[in-house]
Amino acid sequence: MFLLWVPVSLFLSFIVSQTWSVQLSWENWNAELRNRGNDFEKPSSSQPHIVFILVDDQGFRDVGYHGSEIKTPTLDRLAAQGVKLENYYVQPLCSPSRSQLMTGRYQIHTGLQHSIIRATQPNCLPLENVTLPLKLRQAGYSTHMVGKWHLGFYKRGCLPTQRGFDTFFGSLLGSGDYYSHYKCEGPGMCGYDLYEGEEAAWEQDRGMYSTMMFTRKAINILANHNPRAQPLFLYLAYQAVHSPLQVPARYLERYKGIPNVHRRKYAAMVSCLDEAIHNLTIALKRYGYYDNTVIVYSSDNGGQPLAGGSNWPLRGSKATYWEGGIRAVGFVHSPLLVNKGTKCRSLVHITDWFPTLVTLGEGTLDEDLNLDGYDVWEAISEGRPSPRQDILHNIDPIYIKAKNGSWKAGYGLWNTAIQACTPADPYERVDLSQRYPHIVKKMLMRLAQYNKTAVPVRYPAKDLRSNPQYNGGVWGPWYKDEKEEQQLSGGPPYVLLKFRPVGITGAASSAEEGLNKNKARPPSPSPQCLCPGEGTWRPTCQIQLELTYHSWTFTSSSTWFSTVGRVTA
Repeated sequence: MFLLWVPVSLFLSFIVSQTWSVQLSWENWNAELRNRGNDFEKPSSSQPHIVFILVDDQGFRDVGYHGSEIKTPTLDRLAAQGVKLENYYVQPLCSPSRSQLMTGRYQIHTGLQHSIIRATQPNCLPLENVTLPLKLRQAGYSTHMVGKWHLGFYKRGCLPTQRGFDTFFGSLLGSGDYYSHYKCEGPGMCGYDLYEGEEAAWEQDRGMYSTMMFTRKAINILANHNPRAQPLFLYLAYQAVHSPLQVPARYLERYKGIPNVHRRKYAAMVSCLDEAIHNLTIALKRYGYYDNTVIVYSSDNGGQPLAGGSNWPLRGSKATYWEGGIRAVGFVHSPLLVNKGTKCRSLVHITDWFPTLVTLGEGTLDEDLNLDGYDVWEAISEGRPSPRQDILHNIDPIYIKAKNGSWKAGYGLWNTAIQACTPADPYERVDLSQRYPHIVKKMLMRLAQYNKTAVPVRYPAKDLRSNPQYNGGVWGPWYKDEKEEQQLSGGPPYVLLKFRPVGITGAASSAEEGLNKNKARPPSPSPQCLCPGEGTWRPTCQIQLELTYHSWTFTSSSTWFSTVGRVTA
C-alpha cells in the first residue's frame, strides 16, 4: 500500500506530498513541589534544554483548544503561549511514529514499513540507525527517557540505554496495565513490563498509576541535574491515553455528564495527563530550566473512537491513513520562540524533529544520515515557509499487491492509495483523483522514486522464546547468541517449528516458517530444542524429523510436551 500526503489549495500549485507512594499523595506532592525554592541560577549555556512529550493515542479533537468537552487547561495555556502546529502529521500507529521520531527517517528506509513491533517478534529499530538521543549526547547533552519505548527489545542492543539514552525508566511494550505494569500477549504469554535501565524495576514499583509515576520520575531527573552545567534532553513518552482505560476515580467525578463509559474514562485520563504536565512545567521553573527550554508536545497517532478518542472533524482513526489517523495534536512552547501565541500552518512531520532538535542543540547532521526530515525551527518560531513540500506516509508491500495494476501498472508497484484534501473537505468525502489526473500521475511518479530507495521489510515471525516465563516472569531480551542474530539478518535459512505430540509417535500440529521461507530447502534431522521450563537451546528433546519440507513427522522419548525447535539447513 502506498500512501502519500498532498495538500491541495485549488491545485494552483502542485505539492506532493492511586498515589505517588504510600506516604505521599499526588496532591500533597504537587503542593510540596510548588513550595520548593529554586536553588539554581539561570542557565548559562546557549544550548537549550529539550523536553519532548509524546502522548499515546490522543485524538485530534481531544484537547480544549480544539473545542473538546475535555478540560485541558495546562495544554491550552502552553499551546496559546507557544506555537500550535495545525498542519502536523505523524504515523497511524505507535512503533512507526516512534521510529521516525528517533531516526528522522521514513519507515521505508528502516525496514519497519509493516504494522508495529510486537512483543514476541525478534525485531527492533535497526541498530545501524543513528538515533536522536545519540546525536544530542554527542553534542554534550545528558539524555534521559521516561515512559513507553515500543521499538523492540529482543536483544540487549535494542534497549533505550543502548540507543543513546543515559538513563531509562519505563515500559518496553506498547501497552499494559497502568497499575500492575503487566501485559499479556495471549494465553500463557504474560509478564511484567517496568524497567529501570536494563533491569526490571521491581523495587521501584508501588502500584502507582503510570501517568503519575512517569511524571514523578521525570521531575526527579530535573531535580538531580544541574541545568547550568550541562544541557538536558528529556524524552517523556506517556502510556496515556492508550487503552486499557484506567484512571484514578477522582478524575472521573469531573465527567459524570458523559454518558458513554469509554469516553468518560478516556476524558478522565486526559485530565490526569494535563495535570501531570502542569506539575512538570512547575518543576522546569523551580529547578531553573524553563527560560532556556524548548517543550515539544505531540501525539503519536490519532485517537481510537472505540477506546473513547475523538478526531472530529477529521475522518478516520488510529491505524488508518485518513486525516484522523495521521494528523496530530502538537505544539511547541518555549521562551526562545520568536513569534509566540501563533499558529503554524506550514507542513510539519514527525521526522522533522530529528534535524530540528539536533540543530537547536548545536549538534552535527552528517550527510550519511540520509534523513527524510527537515529543520523546521524557523517555520515554527518565525512563521517562515516550511522546507517540507511532501510527506510519504508509507509504502508497505506486505498489505496489498496489485492484481491488475494502477496507472501504467503503477510502475510495476503495488495498488496505490493517494490522499488529497482541501481545508473545505476535512471529512475527505470528495475523491479528486478523477478531476485532476495529471496530479495523480505526478504523485505516482514520486511514489515510484521513493520506492526505489526502500529497504526490505523487517517483520519476523513470532518467537516463542520471548515468553516471559523463560525470563523470570519479565518481558525482556531473549536473544543471547550472535549466531541467532546472523540468521535473523540473512544468515543460513531456518524454520521455526511448533510441536505438539499426541503420544510417543505423532504428527506436528503446526509449523511456522522463518524469514527465509522462499528458500525451500528441507531441514536438518538434528534440531535444537527448547524443552518446557528451560531457557537454553540444546539437542536434548530427541526429536527426529523426516526430510520433508511442508509436513513433518517425528518420534520423541518425551510425551505430552509443547516446545519450539529451530532447524538450520
